[in-house]
Amino acid sequence: MANARNTTLYAGVTNDIERRVKEHKAHKDPRSFTARYNVEKLVWYEAHESIIAAIAREKQLKDWKREWKDALITKENPEWKDLAAEGNFG
Repeated sequence: MANARNTTLYAGVTNDIERRVKEHKAHKDPRSFTARYNVEKLVWYEAHESIIAAIAREKQLKDWKREWKDALITKENPEWKDLAAEGNFG
């Protein structure tokens, strides 16, 4: 997920992407990272066969350089559109 200006990114794991995106957009926890930095756009996602694989991938992405993350997002979503606004939850 990204903020409106695409300057802040957030990576997370969920078993219900539609619910989780709605929670981020509503700032369900006002003290959370996404609420504090207004990270509300779903700009990229991927599905995994198991929670173990998803968590491993999340940890990998969090260790990546910013330019690698930008390239990954841009490859699939060149305009960095909010995929959730378009109803694309996977």
